[in-house]
Amino acid sequence: MLKTFARIAAATAALFGAAAATAEPLVLAKNGSFFVGGKMTEIDGRAMMTGHMYVEFMIPARRKHPTPVIMVHGGLRTGVNFTSTLDGKEGWAQYFVRQGYAVYVVDQVGRGRSPLIEKAYGPSKMGDVRGAMSRYVQQGNYNLWPQAKLHTQWPGGTELNDPSVLALSATQAVEIEDFHTQQELNRDALVALIDKIGPSVIMGHSQAGAFLWPVADARPAGVKAILAIEPNGPPVRAVDFTGAPDWFKYGKVALSYGITDVPLTYAPPVKSGAELAFVQQEKPEAEGLVRCFEQASPARQLPNLRMPILVLTGEASYHAPYDHCTVNYLKQAGANPSFIRLADVGVKGNSHVLMLEKNSREIAAVIVKWLDKALPAKQASR
Repeated sequence: MLKTFARIAAATAALFGAAAATAEPLVLAKNGSFFVGGKMTEIDGRAMMTGHMYVEFMIPARRKHPTPVIMVHGGLRTGVNFTSTLDGKEGWAQYFVRQGYAVYVVDQVGRGRSPLIEKAYGPSKMGDVRGAMSRYVQQGNYNLWPQAKLHTQWPGGTELNDPSVLALSATQAVEIEDFHTQQELNRDALVALIDKIGPSVIMGHSQAGAFLWPVADARPAGVKAILAIEPNGPPVRAVDFTGAPDWFKYGKVALSYGITDVPLTYAPPVKSGAELAFVQQEKPEAEGLVRCFEQASPARQLPNLRMPILVLTGEASYHAPYDHCTVNYLKQAGANPSFIRLADVGVKGNSHVLMLEKNSREIAAVIVKWLDKALPAKQASR
């Protein structure tokens, strides 16, 4: 057993060493970390900090863009998913820095280096690595959604003891169990971060997608653009994947405000999400897609979500059947999102953990290209 793990460790070290050797030096003007948000709380007669978020930052020596990019990881993960790939390459954080952006990478409240305090946040949970196997490692074998077999970009083997799977498993972290609590705490901490560093671009992956909209709603002048990377969804009701022939099973209401479960500013206003009326498409827009939920007509508008928005989706991901529903919902509510299906721009074979796969750098380039066009440096400085 020890020899097996020694071989795995050696293989992983070799991957990282080879990747590091090919990179040009990363030149920074400044890097560091801090905590943001939170409050002093009395718990069992002891004073302690709660609701705070860990943030690490990298400021390039040659900064070309005045607006920084905040990167928010997804469920059961931490900010390390943006700072390195599973096969040892630099992550999206360094890629954006090399393109001249200042980058702020967070650990969600109660996750990673943001301490988990169950007496303040409620129970916690830890995921089963086998769930990752069916979602983005061996998804072609499980074949639970129509696009699953298109996956080609996993950076290694697909067994539980493969170095790439062990590397992914090591990034898995305990998190707050209640999703509504996660949304409230991370919304507040991210708003505090924007108040501290100034107007920013905010990127959210997966579960963090539910935080993007309320943060932008709370600080419409402070969020200059939204990068929604396979954001939490689809709107309103959860979808379970059942495999052929039906593929999809529609669950209960998971996002009472349509794209999040915490309050948003609608026009006309609503006192709670229960006032929103939703309807489901009678048939999918194309084969292999879910039937989206949207607002009943006339649709209320989201007046604070008028900044540039990108929704980006991988070809083989379990988000491929439904991310268009998020785009449709935003458009119906008056936003103007761009939608990039990576396969449409020649980037194929990706599953959900896009930033960790073999072609992660190519995907980062697609995002930066869109952002440079949507938020030119001169416009951002104004």
